[in-house]
Amino acid sequence: MTLLALKLILAHFIGDFVLQPGKWVEDKLQKKGRSKYLYFHVGVHLLLLLLFLQFQHLGAVALIVISHYLIDLGKLSLTNPKNYRWLFVVDQVLHLLVLAAILYWIEPFQIPFSDLFQEKHLLLITFLVFVTYVSGIIMRMLLAPYIDEIAKDDESGEGGSLKNAGTYIGMLERLFVFGFILMQQWAAIGLLIAAKSVFRFGDLNKGKNRKLTEYVLIGTLLSFGLAILSGMGYAYLVGNL
Repeated sequence: MTLLALKLILAHFIGDFVLQPGKWVEDKLQKKGRSKYLYFHVGVHLLLLLLFLQFQHLGAVALIVISHYLIDLGKLSLTNPKNYRWLFVVDQVLHLLVLAAILYWIEPFQIPFSDLFQEKHLLLITFLVFVTYVSGIIMRMLLAPYIDEIAKDDESGEGGSLKNAGTYIGMLERLFVFGFILMQQWAAIGLLIAAKSVFRFGDLNKGKNRKLTEYVLIGTLLSFGLAILSGMGYAYLVGNL
């Protein structure tokens, strides 16, 4: 089953990402179902599937190719500047679901959903939710008194940032720290702190705002501290299950 799954997924990745030039994508977005590149794209998937499956499971190949065409056609018909990101995700999920269904048809398998509710898995999910979302809200509450003060002092007009960028950066850095602790890679945490300091140094030095520097330092220490405590707590609890 694993070999067949890898063949199907690899064929999909190569066809959808490696062998689909930007020119094809732009033409499909403009002409929708009238674009010749839509059919070129489907043809590439057909050839890849035949190659990877060595001309076996022809019925499955036909179903995958037809479904790929219909899914792409539907995505192109619905795409607009506001929803193209979400439609891309939906498009890929649908393609992968089709591949999973074909895989189950050829080589039936079972997904042990009951294992998800085992104690060790629930513990991991709980800590991941805490490290990403709960920790972020805790930090926001603790740092709230300083946010308005920082905003008042920022008179340069250069203090803008991408929407929700800080939230996502915080989530990612805490996930990295959490993972490094589970892998016992403490040195990597130091490297991550150093890397963040380097990226932040230019902004802080240019702004010459001591309050902003202190705010960033407090936020960084809080973020890393919560992630470290979470990683150590999870490792301890898992070791005692």
